[in-house]
Amino acid sequence: MRGFLGFIVNDILSQPAVIAGLMAMIGLIALRKPLRTIITGTLKTIVGFLILGVGAEAIVQSLDPLGEILNRGFGIQGLIPNNEAIVGVAVKTLGQQTALIMSLGFLFNLLFARITPFKYVFLTGHHAFFMACLLSAVLTAADIRGTAAVLIGSVLLGLLMVGIPALAQPFMRRVTGDDNLAIGHFGTFGYVSAALIGKWFGNPEKSTEDLKVPQGLSFLRDTTVSTALTMVLIYVIVALLAGPGVTAEAAGEQHYLMFAVMQGLMFAVGLYVILAGVRMMLAEIVPAFQGIAEKIVPDAKPALDCPITFNYAPTAVIVGFITSFAGGLVGLAILAALGAPLIIPGLVPHFFTGATAGVFGNATGGRRGAVLGAFVNGLLISFLPAMLLPVLGDIGFENTTFGDTDFSVVGIIIGYLAQWLH
Repeated sequence: MRGFLGFIVNDILSQPAVIAGLMAMIGLIALRKPLRTIITGTLKTIVGFLILGVGAEAIVQSLDPLGEILNRGFGIQGLIPNNEAIVGVAVKTLGQQTALIMSLGFLFNLLFARITPFKYVFLTGHHAFFMACLLSAVLTAADIRGTAAVLIGSVLLGLLMVGIPALAQPFMRRVTGDDNLAIGHFGTFGYVSAALIGKWFGNPEKSTEDLKVPQGLSFLRDTTVSTALTMVLIYVIVALLAGPGVTAEAAGEQHYLMFAVMQGLMFAVGLYVILAGVRMMLAEIVPAFQGIAEKIVPDAKPALDCPITFNYAPTAVIVGFITSFAGGLVGLAILAALGAPLIIPGLVPHFFTGATAGVFGNATGGRRGAVLGAFVNGLLISFLPAMLLPVLGDIGFENTTFGDTDFSVVGIIIGYLAQWLH
């Protein structure tokens, strides 16, 4: 039985594509759709998620060498927050507890969605796993272990899985134009902050998507073309500033400038694939959720990974990425001046959370909202991980930390609260 439960928890519930496919299948069955429609909807949902993942992986593979070139070329030493890295360390000692918190947390998510006004089903499986790992770590650091840790962690995770999407939903409606989708990503504190900044300081009538382009440059209205040119330019400038010696280490046998050009183009490929996967997945999972809404959780909404927002404002995606990274550089300088732990801006978290923050900021404040909102997100994912370090350091995670805002906010609050109560 333990082997079977392990298979369910570790192999099925850890796969966001499978979870989404199961949700689509349940919804279609509840709607009493024909078998062919159930099979098609389930498989297209899974394939759409997998396509999204392939695009995300392409972007990660494109950005990793750029981060390496920046670090080596400019001699910056410090800590790069990485969710996958800290989870890899944590599961060695907290793996079973983390898996139990995640699986029970998903059940609490459905329960709370059923009995509370927050009708959100959190489908971003890897982020649920990361949050389960964080909760396990901070509870263990506060000397809360065993059954108590699993129960407390599961309830907290279930609450976060309905509460975090609810927090962002007023702004998510501005992004999508309707109330059918929610965001299920634990960088939401940054997105809400970006939306508020846009609301306070921006103008929603001046959207990033309405930027006027001269007739001779009208080809830049194509998101793929403008993204490719922007990223190639960034890569080439960084390669030239870092120098051929540093860039050649990442380029291998390829000429360093050609390497820079190809990595910039691969970034554009990754973004194109993400957008294609999002379109396919949404076309299936949104109608399927009508079944869940009717039969299981009335008025249920799927809470999905942050790239689902990219289709709504593709230009804001690039604006958000660049300005979030700029915020990270400013945050690094401030941390250095304060003598605090140095948080090196990681290009991957700054892309995914910065791009999403740009979309949220644009929805409430147009171009100014996208720039300022994403810049604030960049500051947040610099300062918050530095504040989280002492909470995690008690159990030996001093050399790494979580990246996205919600992990830090939740970890800081629960960590210090648990220590105070003890």
